[in-house]
Amino acid sequence: MDFIITGRHTDITEAIKNYAQEKTAKLPRYYNSINQVKVLIDGNKHNNISVNITARAEHNKIFIAEETSNNAYKGIDLAVHKLERQLRRKKEKERNSKHSVG
Repeated sequence: MDFIITGRHTDITEAIKNYAQEKTAKLPRYYNSINQVKVLIDGNKHNNISVNITARAEHNKIFIAEETSNNAYKGIDLAVHKLERQLRRKKEKERNSKHSVG
């Protein structure tokens, strides 16, 4: 799985990079065809940090989660949680459509 992290209007420390990579490494557990994760951390002028996580899967499936927080770590946690919900829902829909009686 490819991992890309970029920062806009803020510096990305090695600790934040490692934290984001550790958190997003668990995403294939919810949807196993994920092959790329991009994390964009944007520091706004109002002391808020916006975290945007984009997960790309096979067959051009794209999942996006965005959160704003006053702390980069908290923003990463919230965005990953939102993405986990999306991936869980997608996998459940695929499983149900494969096993439906029709």
